[in-house]
Amino acid sequence: MAHLNSPDGERRITKRAASAKLQSLHLRSYADRVNGEPGLRDRKKRQTRVALSRAAVTLAHERGYDHVTVEDISAAAGVSPRTFFNYFAGKEDAVVAPDPEAGDRLRRRVLEQPAALGPGAALKAALLAEIAEGLADEGDMWVLRMRVVQQHPVLLAKVFASGEVAERNLAAAVAERAGQAATDLYPMVLVAAAGAACRVAFARWIDPDDGRPLELLLGEALELLFAGLATPTGP
Repeated sequence: MAHLNSPDGERRITKRAASAKLQSLHLRSYADRVNGEPGLRDRKKRQTRVALSRAAVTLAHERGYDHVTVEDISAAAGVSPRTFFNYFAGKEDAVVAPDPEAGDRLRRRVLEQPAALGPGAALKAALLAEIAEGLADEGDMWVLRMRVVQQHPVLLAKVFASGEVAERNLAAAVAERAGQAATDLYPMVLVAAAGAACRVAFARWIDPDDGRPLELLLGEALELLFAGLATPTGP
């Protein structure tokens, strides 16, 4: 057996060290791939969800909502009906496509606004930021979706129901900025009124006779609202 201090012994030690280092690198690479997979899966799920929703809205706008089936939507998105039902309970959900993360995202936007802003100004800034981001991502779909939704009461009911969760999150954020409880009237009324202003702005935006940008319409609607709704000064 070669002595550890001999050239053969040193070479064996060097080989073992190199082998251990290589094994460690492989393990880290595998761990990185495993840890990265959930992010990739989430992205693919979001892409599939968006593709299904876009297909549902486009077909409903082209053919009429009542003449579109889940099979039609699935085929247009390149997936099976079974996959469709992994994302949506039915075609009405695919058309409305409520964003499950919208409530939490809007709440964070309100709370992240500068401390110098009052609750109403913070809410306005958060809503405008959310609208700007949404327009950049799928503004074309917003127009078609709103036109389809306005023609079908069942879809309008879905829109209102999905908005309730976002309103509760927003009311909690406004209450925190105002130093009130989320169940107090001020945050609840402010957020509900802002939601109404948003609906009016959207309705004007999809009117071909108006032509003004959504950001401008929403900004004006919120200005009118907040000019008449004073921030409380005491408990």
